[in-house]
Amino acid sequence: MANSPFIVTATAETFDTDVLDASYQRPVLVDFWADWCAPCRMLMPILAKLADAYGGRFLLAKVNTDEERELAAQFGIRSLPTVQLFKNGQPVDQFMGALPESQVREFLDRHLPRESDKLLARAEALLRGGDLAGAAKQIGQARAKDPANARIQLAEARIKAASGDVSAAQGLLDRLPLELLQDPEAAAVRAQVAFAGALTDAPPETQLAARLQSNPRDSDARYRLAAYRVAEGDFEGALDQLLELLKKDRAYGEDAARKGMVMIFDLLGGDSELVTRYRAKMLSALY
Repeated sequence: MANSPFIVTATAETFDTDVLDASYQRPVLVDFWADWCAPCRMLMPILAKLADAYGGRFLLAKVNTDEERELAAQFGIRSLPTVQLFKNGQPVDQFMGALPESQVREFLDRHLPRESDKLLARAEALLRGGDLAGAAKQIGQARAKDPANARIQLAEARIKAASGDVSAAQGLLDRLPLELLQDPEAAAVRAQVAFAGALTDAPPETQLAARLQSNPRDSDARYRLAAYRVAEGDFEGALDQLLELLKKDRAYGEDAARKGMVMIFDLLGGDSELVTRYRAKMLSALY
């Protein structure tokens, strides 16, 4: 264990380098333990085995809480063992107690990058460029390589929505596994599917624009124009249309304007300058 290249002992002096900085390169699993803790001794060999079995996909950092009391206090350690996972300098998840190997693997697999994720990233890039056939090929390769990767189902829903098969996309979303129901990527795909649904049987964009010019209170035309803007990647244009709809007809589509703006925030990841600016505008319009 001591000679493993995937296991380090972290102290207050080395924590920034061994854990925080290192977590920008790969996830770091921090095991807070103590000599007197029997469950800690049960968990240790499991974590060491998995560190080697995963071949460097994560780094295991061990913190002796008897020797590093301030470090344990800093990260809110109240029971042992506590195991925290760090990514990009921050703890993102944790578990407590001596879990069996199968549950530790499940915990890790929720967070660690997979080979099939690279194929899905390529598919997403191709999809953004309008190459649906190329994206579908990458998704198919990902499923063949790693059928257990639940994110493949999200990618399939995304491509179904992009090709206009909204019903199939929604069916895939309805069958998502529990661990993805609250996932930000799932929220983004739901948004894409919802806007794609708004374009089902929609008149051409030019016709909708003409309707809106002749009647600025044509709420249906304005909402569908926003959906066209989303499909074209013009998120600011979509938000402008939805904000105007929010001001003119809050009741349209059971609060569709506000819900639509929130869906675009989900699509954009929720923390960009555009999201911050339009969230403030939405709140101002509401209150």
